[in-house]
Amino acid sequence: METDKEKSLPEKSPSFSSRNESNKNENPCDDHDQSPESQNNPQPSEPTAANPETENAVEEQPTDVEDSSSPLPPDLNTLSEEIDQFISALSSSNPDHESEPPEVPESLGQFAVLVEAKVANYDSGDGPPVRWTQLTDEDSSTFVEAVERVSKLSTLLRKFSSEPKYASSMNRIGGIFQRAMSYVEEEFRSLVEDYKIPDSSDDNTNDAKSKHSSSNQDPDQCAMPESDPGTMSENIFPGYSDEVVTNLNRLVKVMISGGHEAECCQVYFISRRNALEDCLHSLGFDKFSIDDVQKMHWESLEREIVAWIRTYKQFAAVVFPRERNLTATVFSDALSASISESLFGSLSRGVMIQLLNFAEALTMTKRSAEKLFKFLDIYETLHGLIPTMDGLFPNECVEELKSEASMTRCRLGEAMICIFCELENSIKSDAGKTPVPGGAVHPLTRYTMNYLKYACEYKDTLEQVFKEHKKIERADSATRSDYDCNSSQGQMEESQSPFELQITKVMDLLDSNLEGKSKLYKDPSLSLVFLMNNGRYILQKIKGSTEINSLMGDPWCRKRSSDLRSYHKNYVRETWGRLLHCLNHEGLNVNGKVVKPVLKERFKSFNAMFDEIHKAQSTWVVSDEQLQSELRVSISAVVIPAYRSFMGRFSQYLTPGRQSEKYIKYQPEDIETYIDELFDGNATPMGKRRL
Repeated sequence: METDKEKSLPEKSPSFSSRNESNKNENPCDDHDQSPESQNNPQPSEPTAANPETENAVEEQPTDVEDSSSPLPPDLNTLSEEIDQFISALSSSNPDHESEPPEVPESLGQFAVLVEAKVANYDSGDGPPVRWTQLTDEDSSTFVEAVERVSKLSTLLRKFSSEPKYASSMNRIGGIFQRAMSYVEEEFRSLVEDYKIPDSSDDNTNDAKSKHSSSNQDPDQCAMPESDPGTMSENIFPGYSDEVVTNLNRLVKVMISGGHEAECCQVYFISRRNALEDCLHSLGFDKFSIDDVQKMHWESLEREIVAWIRTYKQFAAVVFPRERNLTATVFSDALSASISESLFGSLSRGVMIQLLNFAEALTMTKRSAEKLFKFLDIYETLHGLIPTMDGLFPNECVEELKSEASMTRCRLGEAMICIFCELENSIKSDAGKTPVPGGAVHPLTRYTMNYLKYACEYKDTLEQVFKEHKKIERADSATRSDYDCNSSQGQMEESQSPFELQITKVMDLLDSNLEGKSKLYKDPSLSLVFLMNNGRYILQKIKGSTEINSLMGDPWCRKRSSDLRSYHKNYVRETWGRLLHCLNHEGLNVNGKVVKPVLKERFKSFNAMFDEIHKAQSTWVVSDEQLQSELRVSISAVVIPAYRSFMGRFSQYLTPGRQSEKYIKYQPEDIETYIDELFDGNATPMGKRRL
């Protein structure tokens, strides 16, 4: 009979073990789950689950097992109904009133034993606990319901702490509740810490879809990726399956209803903070202090800025929305809705401040022109995110984050203003005394124009930066003095945007610098070639860029073209006018006769001067093919007709033969050939070529 009775126990309570059966005797509340007959039997003192004597003591209770008429112990569902009635009665009672509170039902002790056995079965302490994910839906539901009842009992019984009849039950229920909550908290921690960092490459496709589908949207807005219904269940929660999130939600409800809200939030916050840190790292962004940033070489900082931009956009478009959805789902309960917003606010704020601190640290580094474009990239990234922040972050932190982001953006703007000032200073200070060989385009011209061309690709952003800092710019008297010197210039300023004024100022400084450098050449013709080369390079860069061309305007381009024509005309007159003077008819005729010695000297002077010009100017450099062609054409148009005419009229006065060959060194076709060799930058002696 004893064996049959023991075999029937597991059928009623699948979670029981022989060790759990012995746990009946661990608390004074055990007397409520025993039959009246067994209450009179002596019990061994302080039995434990691991004590064999305890098991023997249970077997030696003949009254408990030998009475074949004793009913089987009630199951947890049956006891739960009675416990709910007791909970309802306790809730209706008021410890401050004189009315007698309800009596402790006999089922309370039995309920305590069953719940304690269930908890002990999951978390025995002798081996690894039963993981929450190993439980069936029925087991987990039953456990949650039981713990919730224990939680309610513990709370209500504490209200009647002055009642002696509740003392034993209160201690027993309290102990079970603490052990259950310890298990729940540990399982919650285990689940929430078992996350997987999503592969950032998985989101690249979504980002590409987003960019493609949002091509008609405001470019200043950060596009949120559209969710593909087919992959929503896989990507909606960062690093967790739907099943895990459901379990987290159930455990959260148990912990919060049981008064363990602080522990629950702390576990969740620490775990998700670590997950977000891992996500930052997986995207290539590392945390640096302000000192670290200021000590880094620019090449290293450039790589970090690229990682920062990628990370910032990924968090704004993907990570933050998913993290908010995860937190809202895990804490989806009327009691925990505000907790969800608070937790996500703290998590997102921590990441945002870390990202903004890096951007702000960059503004404290030494100013240099090369940093402008990366600063612009960061500025545009911030500018694009700020308008979306209201829908991205909770109300409790959104204003703070918007303010921080706006402040960082403003500091980046100030840094960019300073960078343009550095560009101005670098042009002013470039006072090298060594002229560029061959009158070629000066490196300063190439650098400045390429810099402005790339800067103007950010035209709209820089327009905004300079407008926002217009007051600061006007307050700087040193930079404004050149513009405010007369009323007409002041009126021009009013018609130009601040950024347009800045570009114009840089161009004026460059022109002034090049004018000074042209004076380094001893040969006036080479000086003019230098001005033509640099002027043409500048004009081509302006016309080749829609953005900078729109800033400078057609009037500026027309003036620049006019200046180039003037340089060209002066060059032809300065160089080839002297040569044409040798072909002057004046002094050749005396009394109607050609003076041969004078004629011979004219041919001789022409040959020597042309040789000298060719030798010098074939080493000069005109890299712009169009300008090179224009110069050669204009030289040929001036020299060849004059030479052919002079030859045709006076060559007959020279004796044919050796004398003719001696003084008529070039035929018109030779002159044209040698003109076409000018400005190549690599001359070959004419004597060798003629051989």
